[in-house]
Amino acid sequence: MKKINLAITGCMGRMGQQLIKSSKKNINFKLVTLTENILINKKINGVKLELNSEKAFKKTDVIVDFTIPSCTLEILKIAKKLKKKVVIGTTGFNRKQENLIKKYSKRIPILKAGNMSLGINLLVYLTEIASGALGKKFLSKVFETHHKHKKDYPSGTALMLGKGIAIGQKKDFDNLLGKKFLNKKNFPYSEKINFNSIRKGEVIGEHEVKFSSGKEIITLNHEAFDRALYSEGALTAAKWLFNKKSGLYSMRDLMNFN
Repeated sequence: MKKINLAITGCMGRMGQQLIKSSKKNINFKLVTLTENILINKKINGVKLELNSEKAFKKTDVIVDFTIPSCTLEILKIAKKLKKKVVIGTTGFNRKQENLIKKYSKRIPILKAGNMSLGINLLVYLTEIASGALGKKFLSKVFETHHKHKKDYPSGTALMLGKGIAIGQKKDFDNLLGKKFLNKKNFPYSEKINFNSIRKGEVIGEHEVKFSSGKEIITLNHEAFDRALYSEGALTAAKWLFNKKSGLYSMRDLMNFN
């Protein structure tokens, strides 16, 4: 099989560095492009760092992007012109930016996910099923723990789980969004979905969904031990996307969930 020419944006960031490590071990890819938003005179694994440009991405097949929303949109503009495929792991897009991504996906294949872990995406799917099956008699809440350097809360993954609860109940997530707690030992259930976020140490990621009827509690949880699971998930997405036509895809499509 011909190797897929891979571009990694934001290559000096935490995920960028992890993607470089994972791509070295993956026989499906050849790392040909590394970019950053400022010019850095450096080579990594023999690849010179470049700015995001048509020249940088011309020789790539798939671009994997973990940056910031404004940078992602700049990359998509170039990718559309060059007809390149893009895996987006960036989070924090506003509604206008989300609509722009949908617009670009009509011209090029894009896979976008708030979390690239196959396990987390399975957990979201199971959350939808449990929420729908348990119904109105059960209240729910979401708990998550991350390293002390993570400033935003709840995490993007916790919000994905909250949306999973809403989808299961066939309700609008915005109407079910409850209180957002930080570093609480305990937090309550309510008619809405409450979130509690813990920031401590170097925890990679722990997520938990609880459903309670007052007489019993059902718990769904996921714990990440190695950041490589995110980069490996992103490369799995890149390989899957390589043979796809224009459209906006998710890890749900990759995992063939209905």
